[in-house]
Amino acid sequence: MPRPLRIEFKGGIYHVINRGKHRSNVFAAEGAKDALLTSLDETATKLGWRIHAWVVMSNHFHVALQTPRGNLVEGMKHWQATFALRFNRMRQERGPIFQGRYKSLLVDPSSLGSLCQYIHLNPVRAGICSVVELKQWPWSSCREISRKSQRKPWATPSAALHHAGQIDDTPAGHRRYWRYLDWLNENEAAQRELKFSEMSKGWVLGTAKYKRKLLEHKAGDRKSRVDKASGLQSAQEAAWQTLSKKLLRRLKRSPRDLVDAPKSADWKLAIAAVMKQQTTVSNRWLGATLNMGSLHEVSRRVSGWIRQPDKDLLRRLQPPPTHKI
Repeated sequence: MPRPLRIEFKGGIYHVINRGKHRSNVFAAEGAKDALLTSLDETATKLGWRIHAWVVMSNHFHVALQTPRGNLVEGMKHWQATFALRFNRMRQERGPIFQGRYKSLLVDPSSLGSLCQYIHLNPVRAGICSVVELKQWPWSSCREISRKSQRKPWATPSAALHHAGQIDDTPAGHRRYWRYLDWLNENEAAQRELKFSEMSKGWVLGTAKYKRKLLEHKAGDRKSRVDKASGLQSAQEAAWQTLSKKLLRRLKRSPRDLVDAPKSADWKLAIAAVMKQQTTVSNRWLGATLNMGSLHEVSRRVSGWIRQPDKDLLRRLQPPPTHKI
């Protein structure tokens, strides 16, 4: 049976879940959790995602995310592949880490707040920590609510706060939110009303009207989505090609220089590093396009260059300043 197509559109909201292979405790170690969240940070920054809530448990994760550019598939591929590479390097292992294809439920905007509360209370309901301890528990977006000045640009608690009683994103509002979570954790009837038991089931969270709308979109747009899926890679590669040419011009280099220069030329490594910081470009594509060798050589050389960059090259690769009139 063919895999069902992911429904992607600009502004789409998703509840994304995945588990370790054979339900193993892949995230039990703090280093693994750190690697997953670092990879999420990089992906959300590059892809323009908005993250409304997240939690990392010992063998699975939950994320409520929004894709302003309609790029869930591209982002998930990058996030999970980047984490898997780091995890296997850390453990000196090889092979798949996750149980399989991630699950992504489409979320009606009216259900987003309820989903955030479900995600935030996940470790409490599992008996890992209390609501009080959740304030400082490092593997959940819940802790970030009271750390406004330290939040990543892509992290937003607005849906959770608004759902809990139109709470303001202020210290007083944060205290109100903790009281709300404490109340909700003790109130099973309220959890049933918010449909906590359905948050990870099916393919959509929302009203019957929202489901009908998605079904109409899915039925009427199936062929165009197949066409889009088949052309997605070429579209990504066209964008990568455009950026690489722009970076070449900033260094006053030509396509011919890519052929003539050594595979490990410092300026090639600089271009590759900037592209990896700004896009989801693959090492294989960089190796072939910039004439840098195998994907493993690209990974090793670029990683080393990022640790010790040439600051002058980095400066020259930045876009020219815009002058306001």
